[in-house]
Amino acid sequence: MNNMGFTKELPIAIGCDHAGYEYKEQLKAMLLADGWQVADKGTYSTDSTDYPDYAHPVAEMVESGAATAGILVCGSGNGVCMTANKHQGIRAALCWNEELASLARQHNNANVLCVPSRFVPYRTAEQMAHVFLTTAFEGGRHEKRVNKICM
Repeated sequence: MNNMGFTKELPIAIGCDHAGYEYKEQLKAMLLADGWQVADKGTYSTDSTDYPDYAHPVAEMVESGAATAGILVCGSGNGVCMTANKHQGIRAALCWNEELASLARQHNNANVLCVPSRFVPYRTAEQMAHVFLTTAFEGGRHEKRVNKICM
């Protein structure tokens, strides 16, 4: 299992539904400014849409190794998280503060961050993304537990 952080050699796959569109656009700009590549899987407006249509492509990119990590945004964060976690190689984490984003990486080797845009200020979403992408998995006692997630 990879104990390293994420690499800028591959893109961050990012997606959202209509409720997450504005955060996705701002996060995308922040990521690009920080030197990350970004693969935007939509949606591309605030028109009402279905979150699985965007969560699945993000999860598929991460699962296949075409993206180093994923970020998904919807109103509650739950819909995109549930959808992404249907993929065998995905460990999507619903986070609402920096500490949870850090622990999701350190203890769970999460590879997709799910953001609840209606429940966290944008600045918190930005801080969570930064922490998530720069925190490495600790391995050790956590590795055997993470290995038990996929059956």
